[in-house]
Amino acid sequence: MRIILLRHAESLGNVDELAYTRIPDHALPLTDDGREQARRAGPEIEEVLGGQRPAVYVSPYLRTRETLRLLDIRDSCERITQEPRLREQDWGNLQDPQEQEVQKQRRHEFGHFFYRLPFGESGADVDDRVAAFLSELAACGEDHPETVLIVSHGLTIRLLCRRLFGWSIELFESLSNPTTCEYRVVERVGDKWTLDRPFRQWRDSPDGETQD
Repeated sequence: MRIILLRHAESLGNVDELAYTRIPDHALPLTDDGREQARRAGPEIEEVLGGQRPAVYVSPYLRTRETLRLLDIRDSCERITQEPRLREQDWGNLQDPQEQEVQKQRRHEFGHFFYRLPFGESGADVDDRVAAFLSELAACGEDHPETVLIVSHGLTIRLLCRRLFGWSIELFESLSNPTTCEYRVVERVGDKWTLDRPFRQWRDSPDGETQD
């Protein structure tokens, strides 16, 4: 199996954090630059697919669905499924800008994996639903395409890789999200998964673990 992990293109929330106080997270649209990003990414994703017809799983958030639509690869796909388990971490209620900043700071100090946002999720909660999705994907029969395209969110993509490669929580927290409309390819050869290129690492993992 080969899995292409694509983060959504630039959204309004990526350029205006106060947008979260006005618009629900799931309804944030792409920016004009983000729409152009997605259009440009289409031929590159087609090249990565190499003629294979993938099963596509897309987060139901507007920005991920817009990204997939603008890739303009629907005719090359075997099937397309909206998968809620691949959605962004639920940040709860962010209507108050000051409380938003407080929660971001607390999350940074406590750790992105274990800190549970009020009325929202922790990274561990996202990890659990990602694990359930991967387990179901692994159990698919022979009629399921060997190539999978997942259009999701930065933290969710890192957690998908954490599960596939068995990374420690410390290594996960030391890695940066892919940039908007950036992808990674993971491939299983026998019982081992490989990653086409590492994530950017903003600090050393405390236990010295690497992405190898």
